[in-house]
Amino acid sequence: MKNTRRLFLKKLGATTGVAALTPSVFANDSSPKEYLARKGGPEADQPIRLGLIGAGIMGTEDTNTALRHANVSLVAVCDLYDGRLASAREKWGSHLFLTKDHHEILKRSDVDAVIIGTPDSWHKQISIDALNAGKHVYCEKPMVHSVQEGAEVIAAWEKSGKVMMVGSQGLSSLGNEKAKELLEAGAIGDLVYAEGFWARMSPEGAWQYNVPEDGNEQTVDWKRYISNTTSREWDPLRFFRWRNYLDYGTGMSGDLFVHLFSSLHFITNSLGPTKVSSMGGLRYWKDQREVPDVLLGMFDYPETKAHPGFNLSLRCNFVDGTSGTTYLRIVGTKGSMDVKWEEVVLKLNSNAESDDPFMKEQAKLRASAGGESRAKILPPRETSFTAERSWKGAHYDHFGNWFHAIRTGGTVVEDPVFGFRAAAPALLCNDSYFEDRFIQWDPVNMKLV
Repeated sequence: MKNTRRLFLKKLGATTGVAALTPSVFANDSSPKEYLARKGGPEADQPIRLGLIGAGIMGTEDTNTALRHANVSLVAVCDLYDGRLASAREKWGSHLFLTKDHHEILKRSDVDAVIIGTPDSWHKQISIDALNAGKHVYCEKPMVHSVQEGAEVIAAWEKSGKVMMVGSQGLSSLGNEKAKELLEAGAIGDLVYAEGFWARMSPEGAWQYNVPEDGNEQTVDWKRYISNTTSREWDPLRFFRWRNYLDYGTGMSGDLFVHLFSSLHFITNSLGPTKVSSMGGLRYWKDQREVPDVLLGMFDYPETKAHPGFNLSLRCNFVDGTSGTTYLRIVGTKGSMDVKWEEVVLKLNSNAESDDPFMKEQAKLRASAGGESRAKILPPRETSFTAERSWKGAHYDHFGNWFHAIRTGGTVVEDPVFGFRAAAPALLCNDSYFEDRFIQWDPVNMKLV
């Protein structure tokens, strides 16, 4: 019986039972808390020289994060706006090679890998160009602008032999990893439902990005920007606030739902839903944008070897009074998990029975002996798992995963196949919304039905 109990505790790992027995996990709040840790990575003995393509908000954040890693340097930057090129030189050094043509970066022998932080409409082509040029690729999410583009990127990646990472950085979070461990250990029972919510209200959070005073046709290569989509006259809003327009962006679902899909698929080992539907509306931001500012999505996930069938609901709100609520909740037959990148809160049903075989055996012995039923120690109904303060964050670890794979010939957590399976249902959300219909998707073969 002791061996059985030991095996149970080993399987459960640092879930509720163990957390309740560990004095150091208690904080000053009402629920026990365990601190999630990240072990140190390998020595960075191989230099990696980066080229940045798209030096806007996310491209800049990606580059700053990448440069926090040892033996990583930036040698070249491409952007279509003069102001961003000048800013890049100020931030990262006068040694940089600057250009408005991404092909010029891909020709350089001193560039080992590229970060692609362009509008979504350019993700596919620049990724393929970079892979064909023998460069490793970090491409911001969503990996593609439409589901029709996914197969081309995957084929180019498989042919190249290079390492490609898609930038839903939450996949490398301690929170997601803990949630995956808890689900596999049976902490919440059988999966039946999941929901996610992402909200923003600030002007910048609603994609009201700054339009610089000197942003004009003389400082922006507008013709190159629209060369792969509809030809239009110069429009500063379409360039600097591109997420609001379908020619360049993918709306709320491509920007934010894709993070939730990525986390959910990682935690559950799911390949994706088979049915997609959505509705919403343009409720507040009457600024000529083409995409809704409130979006609701509903998704059917089939039963597979990895998980039972379940349903998912996602919501996104840019008219939000909660100052920016974000979470992914995974619900099972025994309880639920609220999952964030730095925290997981495990909640058990009040009537959930303990899986501990030792406790069950003791109850049987008392019953067979006809003894009086005795009160027992119960596990906590709510337990928080929180990242240690020393953790450098999911974004840092995501790049660490990419760099390690480049140096060792290894794999990444979000390769193009995973990235496309996360992007596809998000992109199909838009199609469902604008076409006002259910959409059938084959997540195994990654194609429309």
